[in-house]
Amino acid sequence: MIDSHCHLDHEPLLSDLSNVIKRSKAVGIKKLLTISTSLESFGRIKEIINKDEIIYGTIGVHPHETNTKQITSENIIKNFNENPKIIGIGETGLDFYYSNSDKGKQIKSFNEHIKASIETNAPLIIHSRNAEKDTFEILNDYKNENLKILMHCFTGSKIFAEKLLTLNAFFSASGIITFKNSTELQETFKLLPLDKILIETDSPFLAPVPNRGKKNEPSFIDFTAKKLSEIKNITKSEIVKITTNNFNRLFN
Repeated sequence: MIDSHCHLDHEPLLSDLSNVIKRSKAVGIKKLLTISTSLESFGRIKEIINKDEIIYGTIGVHPHETNTKQITSENIIKNFNENPKIIGIGETGLDFYYSNSDKGKQIKSFNEHIKASIETNAPLIIHSRNAEKDTFEILNDYKNENLKILMHCFTGSKIFAEKLLTLNAFFSASGIITFKNSTELQETFKLLPLDKILIETDSPFLAPVPNRGKKNEPSFIDFTAKKLSEIKNITKSEIVKITTNNFNRLFN
């Protein structure tokens, strides 16, 4: 299995990293992709990726961080090129959930990440909440650039998913698909092509059932894989093989 999105630089994972890695390997995880959310976060990630051969990282600034910190495509490209274990751009995107969100700064940052993704030919890890229309319109502006799009922790509408498929996007399922109230999301994943699906934990957030309410960690991805296999009506071993192949194909 591959956890395509976790935050190993967040507590309580960071201070217990050696045990987190051991438990990850015990359930069959072969790769962990730890995601940058700010320049400070990236500083920690540069150290974490050297802790074990299964850990890889990304460079990016989360939309929640754009009010105070901006990043240029040049800075992203420089940091990306300096380390072969940095394999993705993000977490970037748009989040208009909060009323005090600076939409202009988020959009500017999103475009800088997209430009860096095009320049490096690296996958773009996208966060989108309460911003389906703007997210798609911005990505669609680059439809001729062959973007490698990964919609992280996808919780969007079926219509949004169908539009994103026209851009060849991939979709990552998180522990949210195990929640009782996520029937609509489960129906969306039921319709998504198998060759476009990945799995993630987004740990330490969004622990899946039966650990909902606890601090999440990569080893809990086993529960998400099991639920996704039920949704897709195939075995868990098949979903593990498919999502692993999809990750390796997307990230080369």
